[in-house]
Amino acid sequence: MVFTSPAALANSGRQYLPSSTDAASPNQFLMPLTAGVNANDHLEVGGCDVTTLVEQFGSPLYILDETTLRTACQQYRDAFQHYYPGDALVLYASKAWNCLAVCALVSSEGLGVDVVSGGELYTAIKAGVSPDALYLHGNNKSIEELKLAVSKGCTIVVDNWLELHTLVALTTELDPSSPEPTSTRILLRITPGIECHTHEYIRTGHLDSKFGFDPDQLEAVFSFVSQQPTLNCVGLHAHIGSQIFELQAHQDLTGVMVQWFKQAAQHGISVQELDIGGGLGICYTEADDPPSIDRWVQVICEGIVKACDSEQVPLPRLISEPGRSLIGSACVTAYTMGSQKTVPGIRTYVTVDGGMSDNPRPITYQSVYRAVVANRMSEPMTESVAIAGKHCESGDIVIKQALLPKTKPGDILVVMGTGAYNYSMASNYNRLPRPAAVLVRDGEATLIVERETYQDLIRHDCLPERLTQSLK
Repeated sequence: MVFTSPAALANSGRQYLPSSTDAASPNQFLMPLTAGVNANDHLEVGGCDVTTLVEQFGSPLYILDETTLRTACQQYRDAFQHYYPGDALVLYASKAWNCLAVCALVSSEGLGVDVVSGGELYTAIKAGVSPDALYLHGNNKSIEELKLAVSKGCTIVVDNWLELHTLVALTTELDPSSPEPTSTRILLRITPGIECHTHEYIRTGHLDSKFGFDPDQLEAVFSFVSQQPTLNCVGLHAHIGSQIFELQAHQDLTGVMVQWFKQAAQHGISVQELDIGGGLGICYTEADDPPSIDRWVQVICEGIVKACDSEQVPLPRLISEPGRSLIGSACVTAYTMGSQKTVPGIRTYVTVDGGMSDNPRPITYQSVYRAVVANRMSEPMTESVAIAGKHCESGDIVIKQALLPKTKPGDILVVMGTGAYNYSMASNYNRLPRPAAVLVRDGEATLIVERETYQDLIRHDCLPERLTQSLK
């Protein structure tokens, strides 16, 4: 069996590595770190032939490379240990991909988990993640979600006034007979007012955002929280957006947060944790040039240390919440190609057996991806085509302009960089069952998400008897 590195895959004009001279990290690759081409000219990931995986598990198929995901976890963890003289905690932002196996895997690498719903929280708990390492986010948490988090001892990232008042009432209600009220660990989410160059829908740091307290509310918020014995405010949180390549915005954030640190102290709130969010981007195309994980962490740590030294405040526990940059490049999606249509003088459409139901990002965010034909990796790329999904929707285009070899029905198309917000945003549009997912490592593939069946699609449907009677 012949293997090649992702760098060596750059044949026939293909480029799988960005131009950055930073130390390579998984977010700088288009392919998973273990990607290679075997003697059959087939793409392999994790030592597994992608065409064989499709034969075994069907398509569409999410293929998650364990080595790439673990490497990203280790790089974040080790970089904070290297650059930050205080305590640090890396949380996996599990909205990128939340399932039992992924939560368990990142936890085994020493990471905590950031969740944004009761369902994500329940999954992480069932995966064995310690409640001490679980942080619940959300701008409209339900009573049931808050009760679950409080009862399990998770940290709650409070987003607004309603949530503050609800938590005060809830912690008293949970154990009214106790001589000491239940104390709930909270962080306060604050909107920093920092712009960054990213998609409008994923910028969360600018003031016009649904998330967090505005800076001009902080005096009132700190005053209120300081008077609530049931609220143990241990920290502050801010997040400026997602898929960010620039470092200056994150550097600016560190100085702003330390100022809030001092402001909280004036109200008697001993802030022990600063959560700077996440947002580091990944390489989706050859033109993308994100900083390495190591470099991003270095900038964050140096910014916090410098600001704390300048303001003469103790170093807090530093928390970050990477999601996309941990798992995005670790996964590819394999499809089976079907029909073709050429519109003379305009374009050629080639179709796959999935689309917007397994990857809604192109139609939602106009996201751009790259693809290869996994069963003929060395063939010259001679055709520019539009890769269309199978849904009854004109906008269901996976890639508007893809450079591929001449394809035929039955070829296996692999779209790269699909680990973040593909499985987690998948739907049953047109009643398509959601795909299976496998975890690959050292030539072995393990099913981590079963493919849905038609029976699964109707499992929660209810057919009133009066309707069945009318059909007889």
